[in-house]
Amino acid sequence: MKESKAKVTSIKATSRVALHIKDNFYTVEYTEERSVPTDIEVDMDHERTVLWDTVNGVVDEQCAEILKTFR
Repeated sequence: MKESKAKVTSIKATSRVALHIKDNFYTVEYTEERSVPTDIEVDMDHERTVLWDTVNGVVDEQCAEILKTFR
């Protein structure tokens, strides 16, 4: 297989979860997109990990708030 010559210029992640509490469903979703600098060396694995941690953390906080409110 040929190696890709494309350059990543942005990364985007979406985290989503559905909660079922009593007779109600709540869906929480958060998306974030980040530009990747092209003038410096970037560790893309690290950047993806940090982005996933961020979007999952926001959704986790929203879920905790919903659970606190409705349970």
